[in-house]
Amino acid sequence: MKIYEKLLNTYGYQNWWPAETRFEVIIGSILVQGTQWSRVEKVIEEMKKRDLIDEEKILKIDEDELINIIRKVGYYKRKARALKELTGFIVNNYGSTDEMAKSDESLISLREKLLSIKGIGKETADSILLYALDRETFVVNAYTKRLFGRLNIIHEKDYEKIKRFFESQIPRDLKIYKEYNALIVEHCKRACRKVPKCLTCPLKNICPYSEDYAIKEVKG
Repeated sequence: MKIYEKLLNTYGYQNWWPAETRFEVIIGSILVQGTQWSRVEKVIEEMKKRDLIDEEKILKIDEDELINIIRKVGYYKRKARALKELTGFIVNNYGSTDEMAKSDESLISLREKLLSIKGIGKETADSILLYALDRETFVVNAYTKRLFGRLNIIHEKDYEKIKRFFESQIPRDLKIYKEYNALIVEHCKRACRKVPKCLTCPLKNICPYSEDYAIKEVKG
């Protein structure tokens, strides 16, 4: 929790996910795959203008029309199919995303069902579970691996092993899970970039990578 507290003190509460409804979170979690959030925001804004942040309307819209609307986020054909398939699954089994969130179905069962849908990988499934359905599951992404690899805390590449590690180390608390992931993303955008800004990093005193990088900078 030391790292979490340092990040929280530096960046403050992120209050993720930035969305007005649970279904908007689901849309965003699919559209953001392999692209920048700034592009997703523009597409979601366009979808709002067309009143498409609605399960029934996503099911009714022609797939080619949906593809054209979300084209800016890349991988648009795959994402349009995944969004339609996931929406159909939600409506057919629960009625709506809100009702799905109220379900007493276990986290394990919900996760397995989400992962069975083509186009929904582990990171996307866990993002949906955590931010749209309020289930306590830790989200692992490229930023998690980068930051904690540099901190010399994790050496695994396997998603499930990293996920289990974090869930064994931090309190099982929904707010902490949500904030920790958001803070990791924020930190990696600001400081722990591909080319890091180690000198201004709030974790530099506990980061071996920061020390090595500083030595390289001096020698360079």
